[in-house]
Amino acid sequence: MGPLKNISVFACVFTFMLWNNIQPTVENEFIANYSSSLLTNVPKNIPVRTRVLDLSHNRISGLSISEFISLSDLQVLNLSHNLIIELDFSVFISNQDLEYLDLSHNNILKVYCQSLAYLRHLDLSFNKFTALPICQEFGNMFHLEYLGLSATMMRRSDFRYIVHLQLHSVFLTLEDFSLYEPQSLTALNTRSLHIVFAANQNFSFSLLYDGMSTSENLRIVNIRYTLSHKDFPSPSLMLLKKIKTKTLMLDTVDLQWSIILQIFLLIWYSPVEHLTVRNLTFRGPLGELTDYEFLTLLSPLGEIISLGGSMKVLTLEHVYNKVYYFNQEILYRQFSEMNIASLTIYDAYMPHMLCPNRTSSFQYLNFSHNALTDELFQNCGTLTDLKLLILQRNKFESLSKVSLMTSRMKSLKYLDISSNLLSHNAAGVQCQWAESLSELDLSSNQLTDSVFECLPVNIEKLELQNNQITSVPKGMAELKSLKELNLASNRLADLPGCSGFTSLEFLNIEMNSILTPSADFFQSCPRVRELQAGHNPFKCSCELQDFIRLERRSGGKLFGWPAAYVCEYPEDLRGTQLKDFHLTELACNTTLLLVTALLLTLVLVAVVAFLCIYLDVPWYARMTWQWTQTKRRAWHNHPEEQETGLQFHAFISYSERDSLWVKNELIPNLEKGEGCIQLCQHERNFIPGKSIVENIINCIEKSYKSIFVLSPNFVQSEWCHYELYFAHHKLFSENSNSLILILLEPIPPYIIPARYHKLKALMAKRTYLEWPKERSKHALFWANLRAAISIHLPISFEANEEQSDVTSASSISEYVNN
Repeated sequence: MGPLKNISVFACVFTFMLWNNIQPTVENEFIANYSSSLLTNVPKNIPVRTRVLDLSHNRISGLSISEFISLSDLQVLNLSHNLIIELDFSVFISNQDLEYLDLSHNNILKVYCQSLAYLRHLDLSFNKFTALPICQEFGNMFHLEYLGLSATMMRRSDFRYIVHLQLHSVFLTLEDFSLYEPQSLTALNTRSLHIVFAANQNFSFSLLYDGMSTSENLRIVNIRYTLSHKDFPSPSLMLLKKIKTKTLMLDTVDLQWSIILQIFLLIWYSPVEHLTVRNLTFRGPLGELTDYEFLTLLSPLGEIISLGGSMKVLTLEHVYNKVYYFNQEILYRQFSEMNIASLTIYDAYMPHMLCPNRTSSFQYLNFSHNALTDELFQNCGTLTDLKLLILQRNKFESLSKVSLMTSRMKSLKYLDISSNLLSHNAAGVQCQWAESLSELDLSSNQLTDSVFECLPVNIEKLELQNNQITSVPKGMAELKSLKELNLASNRLADLPGCSGFTSLEFLNIEMNSILTPSADFFQSCPRVRELQAGHNPFKCSCELQDFIRLERRSGGKLFGWPAAYVCEYPEDLRGTQLKDFHLTELACNTTLLLVTALLLTLVLVAVVAFLCIYLDVPWYARMTWQWTQTKRRAWHNHPEEQETGLQFHAFISYSERDSLWVKNELIPNLEKGEGCIQLCQHERNFIPGKSIVENIINCIEKSYKSIFVLSPNFVQSEWCHYELYFAHHKLFSENSNSLILILLEPIPPYIIPARYHKLKALMAKRTYLEWPKERSKHALFWANLRAAISIHLPISFEANEEQSDVTSASSISEYVNN
């Protein structure tokens, strides 16, 4: 039994959590949840070791001992919200460890009692009992702490069996209530009493009077009285001596003004220290009260209030005025003169409150959710003891007037004026706050950057979230004591510096417009221990890399990291957590990127320059340009020449140093005899007045073949290179086989310049004729050369050549055969 006792408290608490679980499952070996399972009977398969059993919100109408006999370890049982009509406590005879039993919200009419020795919590409220179902056996439940009951009538004798029990809480639901015997409740011995009266019936005020004489904590719900105030049973003065209540809550109260005031007088005279009235509706007897009538009603109260009493805390919430007209200033005066420490008037649509005429005892004032304006407590010097002032959800507009309101509140520590219409015009307006003010809540207003010119100098905690602040001005007054600053849900584009907040420890800047936060924040704010900067539209770029590195060095100072820090831009990275965003050092370091690009450019330029020099690219480019220009000029100046056909059999390209061989050997042997070959030589065929390049191009284009006399002298000649280039160009442009190479002397490869790569390629790929040193081979050389050149030129240039060509060809053939 010992282990079960040790977990009893835990089981009770955990049951309340389980009641929200609607799954009809066995959660573990100790807890079984069958709530909301449409059951009509208690399940038979409940694990025998179950300690917590939830059968609420089903259709169970009856209980039997066989259903619980095997559950000897059961401690908590919830049978609320079922259809049970009769209850026999003997069904739990085997459950000796049962401590918590809830049978509320059933249809129970009759109870058969049985003592449950260890029961601590028993709830029979919201059932159909006529009289209170208190059996003699209840008197043996010495561990009972909570007792919930329901009835339609109540007599003093109903409690005779439990007068000796020291109860912690008693809950009574009195629906369709018809009879109350005075002083019945006084038989109870409980610290807390909660009564829910019938909603649509006239309240029996004896319940209130007796309840105040019974328990220290009293709560009554549904106090309604529609009869004339003349029939109202006024409390006797003798009652004051019997009242025990220190904390009183009246919920859902609908009474006439005169009745409310009488009850209030009773309470004010009583030992009640904390009074809370919620959902209060007050009415006038005829729909309106004259100033005299209203003052007459309030004058006794005013005298009592001014003298003081036991009351310390008064809370009025959700107040509805059904009196069409009365002088509210009279009522406000009574409230302002109350000699209490705490006053709350919440949601009463109160447009004003008067300044006390003498030094007030108020330490706490809460006037939230009303219609108060900037005129509140202006020039009021009697609230010198006030420490906390809450003015949420009113109609304040001027921050400077709010500051003046507090200027004479010498003890004020905390001011909450959030959810108003506050703004600040800095033009010539001075702010004067209470020097003692250390916490200020200005959230959910219309404040802009100018708010920093109107703040208390000694403020330690400042709430400015949900305003229209775009930046923290650098020239603002220094707030040396500020430790906590909340700037969430504004329009800030960057993290603020700490030049004006030298003691700042906590900063909240969530849900702003920060794309790239500054990475030097912790350097300018060395005392900050926690930064909340999540839920901003971060732009994941190089600039953000420094902020990400800042998190790694901060040692966990970024609150909500990494879940609250997500990329918003660019679109392809949206949703990526900042911790998963990475860029290379080269992509983000501009200097390194420029140096790398410069080096690569220099290397590329050097390579290109080397290749150009090695391959003589400028020379080729110049030759191509000259060839193009020459062709263009020729076309424009002599278009008729473009149609001219071939005029020569071959053009001879040679070095001037080899001119003797050309003139003495090559030309005579090709041009002599029948079928002579017409050769183009620069000395006799270049046209005076034209450029050398133009003459070369014309000669090559008017010649069927181009003969190149190769020798070491040839490769040293610039003009020979030109001629070879243009001939090679014709080779590819006309797709012809017009090149004839004659190797006059062997050319060592090492003396061929690098730019003569075309010559190297031609000598490597094409067959060339080599000039023999032996004279006996000269005839064969000339025959082969003639054969390579043989072509019929157009008649216009060689009218009589046709026959000689045939004879020449025949002679060469005959010479070869020989």
